[in-house]
Amino acid sequence: MPKVKSAAPASSRNAKGVEKKKKRTKKDPNAPKRALSAYMFYSQSARESVKQNNPEATFGELGKLLGAQWKEMTPAQKAPFDRQAEADKVRYEKEKAAYAAQGSSDEE
Repeated sequence: MPKVKSAAPASSRNAKGVEKKKKRTKKDPNAPKRALSAYMFYSQSARESVKQNNPEATFGELGKLLGAQWKEMTPAQKAPFDRQAEADKVRYEKEKAAYAAQGSSDEE
């Protein structure tokens, strides 16, 4: 009976046939932080009150409660968080451009 070949390429397996994990490149600590979404701004502002109303809730349960509240909100209620997210996106784009310019000038 012929052996069935695995779908993974041979280079991703070691001598014993065990899959190797690919190494991640380390993130530059000086790189700008990514922009937050409107939902993340909402969850930061509402987490404490949800935690006080549900003291026995786990971290995951708090996330589910926050998500459910976010879904129930109207666009008008979400608008302040959308504005915060847009402002943070602009900040991130500026910092990213400055970081890229700094990186290219360092290589010269």
